[in-house]
Amino acid sequence: MAKEKLHRMSRIRPQKVEDEMDTVATAKRRGDRRAFDVLMEAQHHWNNMDQFRRDRQRNKRYCYGDQWKDIIEVDGCTMTEEEYIGRQGNVPLKNNLIRRLVRNVLGVYRSQAKEPTCYARDRDEQKLGETMTTILQCNMQLNRMTEVYARTMEEFLIGGLIVHRKSYSWRNEKMDCWTDYVNPNNFFIDNNMRDFRGWDVSFLGEVHDISFETLCSQFAETPEDYRRFKEIYTFAHNKQYIANYAERFGYSRLENFDFLFTSDPTRCRVIEVWRKEAKPRYRCHDLNNGDVYKIDVEDYDEMVGDVNNERLMRGRAAGMPDDEIPLIQATWMIDHYWYFYYLTPFGHILKEGETPYEHKSHPYVFKAYPFIDGEIHSFVADVIDQQRYTNRLITLYDFIMRASAKGVLLFPEGCEPDGMSMEDIAEEWGKFDGIVYYKPKPGVAVPQQIANNSTQIGITELLNLQLKFFEDISGVNGALQGKPGYANQSAALYNQQTQNATTSLLDLLDSFSYFVKDGAIKDVKNMQQFYDTKRIFNIVGKNAWVEYDPKTIRDVDFDLSIVESTNTPAFRQMANDILMQLWQSQAISVEQLLEHGDFPFADDLLQSIRSQKEQLEQGQVPEAMSPQLQQQVQAGANMQNVQAARQMLMNPQPQVAA
Repeated sequence: MAKEKLHRMSRIRPQKVEDEMDTVATAKRRGDRRAFDVLMEAQHHWNNMDQFRRDRQRNKRYCYGDQWKDIIEVDGCTMTEEEYIGRQGNVPLKNNLIRRLVRNVLGVYRSQAKEPTCYARDRDEQKLGETMTTILQCNMQLNRMTEVYARTMEEFLIGGLIVHRKSYSWRNEKMDCWTDYVNPNNFFIDNNMRDFRGWDVSFLGEVHDISFETLCSQFAETPEDYRRFKEIYTFAHNKQYIANYAERFGYSRLENFDFLFTSDPTRCRVIEVWRKEAKPRYRCHDLNNGDVYKIDVEDYDEMVGDVNNERLMRGRAAGMPDDEIPLIQATWMIDHYWYFYYLTPFGHILKEGETPYEHKSHPYVFKAYPFIDGEIHSFVADVIDQQRYTNRLITLYDFIMRASAKGVLLFPEGCEPDGMSMEDIAEEWGKFDGIVYYKPKPGVAVPQQIANNSTQIGITELLNLQLKFFEDISGVNGALQGKPGYANQSAALYNQQTQNATTSLLDLLDSFSYFVKDGAIKDVKNMQQFYDTKRIFNIVGKNAWVEYDPKTIRDVDFDLSIVESTNTPAFRQMANDILMQLWQSQAISVEQLLEHGDFPFADDLLQSIRSQKEQLEQGQVPEAMSPQLQQQVQAGANMQNVQAARQMLMNPQPQVAA
């Protein structure tokens, strides 16, 4: 008798309505196939960004000087422009104007000296906002964000899409909040997104190519996991492949456009996916304290029903009418929440779960420019046509000059002097003091030399026109590039030209500032979540120590703004000047002067003063100040230096406006 076939309970039992609404629970009933469903959706978004990756690669080539690699078709054959020019016997010349343009814009960005500043929404908590600003700036120093943002701005100019990843992990022998630059080639995003701010995104992720050791350190929790990963990534685990694979360091390759497999067999491909899932939940409003939060359906009885019953009993016992008792109001809803997957190309789920961040979002910060109708158009792409035409004119100029007659000698046949061959005549003609004797014959033309002036054919005017177009289209003119003005040009006119050039870049720079602000907001949220113990922070170069107390800062709602940095020489000199005036008028003490001022001797002198005070309080004779410290104080507190700084601040030099 044949055994009865067993069916899975998930297939034969009737499904609840709540189970159908829960997208994760529904997907789990499909077993291992659900990983492939997520992979196929991710690959769909990845493929839709193929044109962006190719445009970015082209922009990068033009920015860094590889400007003759566009594919053309000649007589049915496809080849690069460089190959076509080489087949004609010419040299493809170029004059890289785009790189200079990008450096100028980067210089404008760095000269702004802006930094994010925290403000508590409650004015009574503004002191905590100052503390959080110091902590945020310490974290930016830890992550070297000045350099990271400069390189990110360069990516913004070249590709038009920039991505950072915010996380809290163990790195460099410490647990802290970290910021990672994400290569846009490895990033994919929901193609249905149309919001400039990115608030309507529902699917995004990143492709990781990591070593086998890194894979195991991040995902292996048991020896069985290690053995399973070894079977999945057999080739990457085999170190013999490293000897057979080599790539030039510092040069990227475009052919790694495949979504599932890496071109480097020594790396493990891991696809990180963040997707918005849906499930039924209750939105709760606690009228007793004003809190608004969400709970799962299965927690309703415990967190709403039982609490309301207990409050009714307490209120009635206190003589309160039922309509005066503050209860928890729960509203049923379909909640969209972020859910992450770490997948292998073979359909294995390495890790999954709901977002672990209290900001309830994904760890990525991204900005696309300008993102009209979901399109990305970079700053570099606007001037590629002018760069191409400039290169063509330079190459054409070189070709005409090489092909034109330059001192060609026409020597009539039969006029050779006795005893001299044509080679001897050519050698003698080329000497600066050469003489060729010959007897002229009647009716025979005199030898003559032909030189053709091929410079005045209009190419110079066309080049100047293209250079002018280059500045007009990009908005980066000579004043912004630091070029000197013409004779008798006033400083006001030069500053106005610089201001006008900066105005044309203001939209680009402000868009990047919002990217910095979005990243700083996630940094602050992560610090409030993961900094669970008291810490002392001090910004390098400042005499400001702050203490982070999670009990007082954890639940504070901060807003951020991007303001001019105070970490500039002009600001420090102005602050020192004001502090010196206050100290001379005896409005502040010496200790306050050293604490809030920026003097090179401040820390040592402040420590010496406090040490002398402690010795006097203990009845001891204070030690004398060291000669080295006295020399530093005299050099740093020279009143002539103060007067010079005051004079400089009263007559400031022209600065690049932002």
